[in-house]
Amino acid sequence: MTVIDIAPNGSGLPGIEQLRVIVGAVMTVGLILAVLALIIAAVAWGYGANSSNPHLASRGKLGVLVACSAAVICGASVTLVNFFWGVGQSV
Repeated sequence: MTVIDIAPNGSGLPGIEQLRVIVGAVMTVGLILAVLALIIAAVAWGYGANSSNPHLASRGKLGVLVACSAAVICGASVTLVNFFWGVGQSV
């Protein structure tokens, strides 16, 4: 039986380092947008709660949850990919 052993190659293609820089910049933009969404959703939640508008308050709460979830996913994306890479290597 032939065993195939292939690993990621960080120098196989030109532009890999630039791609890493671009992905890091996209992660930064994602985190900044998550903070902006959190601020907007918190303002909507507060305005809805203070103006007796339950629909707006509910949407604000949902927006806060979505913004926090997006920040967690952006921050943990590298760890999640590495975890699942390790799981895939052990199969």
